[in-house]
Amino acid sequence: MTTLSSFDPLYSLSGLLVGALVGITGVGGGSLMTPLLVLVFGIHPATAVGTDLLYAAVTKTAGTAVHGMHGRVNWRVVGCLAAGSVPAALLMLWLMAGVDRKSVDVAHTITTALGWLLVMTAFMLVFRKQVLALALRSIGERSSPKPITIAIWTTVLGLVLGILVTLTSVGAGALGVTVLLVLYPRLDVREIVGSDIVHAVPLTLIGGMGYWMIGEIDWGMLFALLVGSIPGIIAGSLIAPKLHERTIRIVLALTLAVVAWKLLVT
Repeated sequence: MTTLSSFDPLYSLSGLLVGALVGITGVGGGSLMTPLLVLVFGIHPATAVGTDLLYAAVTKTAGTAVHGMHGRVNWRVVGCLAAGSVPAALLMLWLMAGVDRKSVDVAHTITTALGWLLVMTAFMLVFRKQVLALALRSIGERSSPKPITIAIWTTVLGLVLGILVTLTSVGAGALGVTVLLVLYPRLDVREIVGSDIVHAVPLTLIGGMGYWMIGEIDWGMLFALLVGSIPGIIAGSLIAPKLHERTIRIVLALTLAVVAWKLLVT
């Protein structure tokens, strides 16, 4: 339901903490923010997803500007991803508009999908290098795929991300980047990350606007989250070089695993 709730500083504090972790680890805010809203604040999953999608669209826009100015965007990759993700997002929004989003079944579907995606995200945080090495070694034993084949698989990836992100607000970060690194092993990692962030802006914006149209955005909560998260991301980005990233990623992965367990057993 669309509400203009009173400003709650606890939302801003949550935004600050999540923003800092995003700045330090680069993990998408949806992996942290949506389950936080559901488990800690008791927000209905559909409203949490919709609000978080608009939250992500705003915060990722700043990242898009930075990566764009430094030329760290491969627009061909972005275009292939969007060719799959945008139609998939629109289809998911159409399906969400036609169901009773307050029903127990819909809430259970969202939280279950969110829980398993967090498990996969936690796994990738810890074992991404090993997964990439295994995948690249397997691909290396075969002939190199043609550019059209890579483009098709990128579009398929976009389709999957469109479904997952619109349903749960999670998926475009750790999972999407890992698959892109397998598909484009010769691209600079920064270019992959930049392209993923740029692609996430229209995807989350379309998703968020769609949830707004079906009445699942809490604007007061969104504003309070942004008040905390924007300085949090800036602070996290400044602190990150001084921290041991591997340790932070393991702690974050364990946290996501516990949150996933909580979502899947409730």
